[in-house]
Amino acid sequence: MRLEYFQMLDRFVDVKADERWIKSESTVPDQSPVFEGHFPGYPLMPGVLLIENMAQTCGWLVSAITGFSGLPVLAGVKEAKVRAAVFPGMTFTTEGRIVHDGSGYAIADGKVRGPDGAIADARLTYRIIPYPSPEFQNTMVTWAKQLNFPLEEFRK
Repeated sequence: MRLEYFQMLDRFVDVKADERWIKSESTVPDQSPVFEGHFPGYPLMPGVLLIENMAQTCGWLVSAITGFSGLPVLAGVKEAKVRAAVFPGMTFTTEGRIVHDGSGYAIADGKVRGPDGAIADARLTYRIIPYPSPEFQNTMVTWAKQLNFPLEEFRK
């Protein structure tokens, strides 16, 4: 995880294409400029970054089920709840399930879980926009491979 670059995911743990479900894993870095202001002397991962983690996890699944034909851009967050604190060094998992897709939109439910249980959850809405270029699309596919995303499940 590289917070200052908004690279929130370390790897994908499991992806079930037929169930439209995904699970990623992330470890919060021990040091990050983010913690210099949030909070000095008491580093705490901002809740908005937990939402971003859910958005990225579910966004990869939206990309895959649409055949990497468009970029899912976060358009809405509903019912977001942060239930527990996340500190540097902590490892957590994020699960997502696509509950709707079509007409250029997708909706997903995301959940963040840590060693002691629920951390955060939200309903996320995405607008699927065209990739700005074929090179960008190829970059996304390459990045998916680096994160151990099982592309073969979506290329049947």
